[in-house]
Parts: sequence; structure tokens; C-alpha cells
Amino acid sequence: MAIYTITLKNCAFYARHGAFEEEAKLGQRFFVDIVLDVEADAALETDDVAKTVHYGEVYEIVAGMVTGNRRNLIEALANDIAGALCAWSPLIRRAEITVRKPSVPIPGILDYAEVRVEHVA
Repeated sequence: MAIYTITLKNCAFYARHGAFEEEAKLGQRFFVDIVLDVEADAALETDDVAKTVHYGEVYEIVAGMVTGNRRNLIEALANDIAGALCAWSPLIRRAEITVRKPSVPIPGILDYAEVRVEHVA
């Protein structure tokens, strides 16, 4: 069985995740990286998009999750995404989801807070 990897990097979304009331009210940008280990099945030999994981559909699923349901923790958001993608396609053997939050409400200077969650199907 062959495995290949699909990666979507730095997908940007505007959403209202966070533990503080101001985050829920104002919202901010979030960035998501998606790394999927996919069972090759016949896709590599047949060149048939119907036999693989369509990454345009992956993007739409992630967009709906990031913008649709508010979470206090970006850890919980990343876990939701990883689990949903593995449940959506039986070809996905592993999903690694990274969520970055650039405007963290803490005193200090930093580029972003980031969490990574891995889900193995």
C-alpha cells in the first residue's frame, strides 16, 4: 500500500475563536496548515481525481469549520478539523492540523501562538 501526502499551507480565515469576550466580539485572522497522509489506492496509476482526496473539498470543509463554530481553544478547533477530515474520507490515514493565531491577547511581543494536533485514522 502506497501513501502520499497532501499539504495545504497557510489557509487564512476570519473567525471569532478565543477564551475572551473581546475575541468573540471583534474576531481576527487565523491561519491553518493541513497535512494529510492519504492511501494511494488507484489514484497514482489511474490519474483519476475521483480516486483521491480532493483538496479543494478539504479546503471547503476546513473553511466551514473555522468560520462556522466558535471555540475557546485553538487546540479544540484543530482537533475538530483533524477528526472531521479523517471521518470524511476513508483514504485519509493521518491528519495533522496546525492553527496559528497571530493576535494573541497576552502582554508580550510575538508573531503568533500555534498549536498542532495529529489524528490517526
